[in-house]
Formats: sequence, C-alpha cells, structure tokens
Amino acid sequence: MTSTDIKIIVGLGNPGSKYEPTRHNVGFWTVEQLADSCGESFSMEARFNAELSRVFLCGKDIRLIKPQTFMNNSGQAIGEVSRYFRVEPEQILVVHDELDIAPGTAKLKKGGGHGGHNGLRDAVAHLNSKDFLRLRIGIGHPGNSKQVTGYVLGNPSKEEYAEIHKSISDSIEAIKIAIEQGLEKAMHWLHSR
Repeated sequence: MTSTDIKIIVGLGNPGSKYEPTRHNVGFWTVEQLADSCGESFSMEARFNAELSRVFLCGKDIRLIKPQTFMNNSGQAIGEVSRYFRVEPEQILVVHDELDIAPGTAKLKKGGGHGGHNGLRDAVAHLNSKDFLRLRIGIGHPGNSKQVTGYVLGNPSKEEYAEIHKSISDSIEAIKIAIEQGLEKAMHWLHSR
C-alpha cells in the first residue's frame, strides 16, 4: 500500500475558552493548525455536536473534527460523523495528548488500547473498534498519577508550549507523508525526528 486512506482527522480537546490553552487540548491545536495551513476554518455542526472543517490535503478530501462534547464523550461526535460520511474506523486519525511522551515528541500508530485516555476510550466505544489511527502528541507526565487531572487541565510552560508546537508542525508533515507515501514511511519519518 503506497498511501494511507485518511478521510477524517479528529482533534481531541475540551470546548470553551477556559480549556483552550490547556495541555489536554493539543488535539484541537493540531487540527486548527492543519485547517489554517489549508486556508480553512471550523464551523459548528449542531447535528454532530462538533465543529467541522473540510480540507483538501495532498489532493484528498478530508474532514477535520473538533468534538464539542467534552473529552470523556468525544466518541459520540466521532461515531456520528463517521456514520454520516460512511467512513470506516481504519480511515480515521485521532490526534490526542499523550502523558507518556515528552513535549516535543509525537508518535503515530495504528490501533491499540486507550491507555487510560478517556477520549480514546469513548472513541473505541462509539466506533466499536480499536483500529483507527492515533497521533500521540507528547505533553509529558507530572510524575505522580494523583496529579494527572490537574496537569492535563493546566497550561504548559512557555518552553513546553514551544516544544509541543514543534511536534505539531512535525505531525502535520507526517500526516501528509502518510497520505502520499503510507503509514510506515510517515511513522519512520516522525519517529526519527
């Protein structure tokens, strides 16, 4: 297979200005940057309870989604949009924050568990599948599991923010490589950054 047939890219996050600058919203940041790079913006689609954008990336027609249901219920919008556009789980890329990876690093993978991430857990439940692609943007770990909630809902430092945005730019390049040359090439390129 020479290309990856991605039809939907979902950024996970929490809606509202209170959460906009928090680590948990790196999925939103990524799809917003991707839409912006294509000269597009998001608009609210009430029937899906999500903001959508339609972009043409490397000649492919792709929907970008920002669920507006809060992180723990993200799967609802993902499930509804994928059914409406008749998109299979394997054609969906979910972008999310990842505690187990340092800021400045991103990892791409196909399938797997939810790793305790509530947005992924809900996506698996609503898609009835683990086979979607994941783009994991590193935010680092607070060092204590009791501090995780406050950490992901907190704002990154200036240095972390710069590192996260570097990995978002790398991730967008990796998405383009996946679309044009396949997932393996994209993973190799991104993981050697």
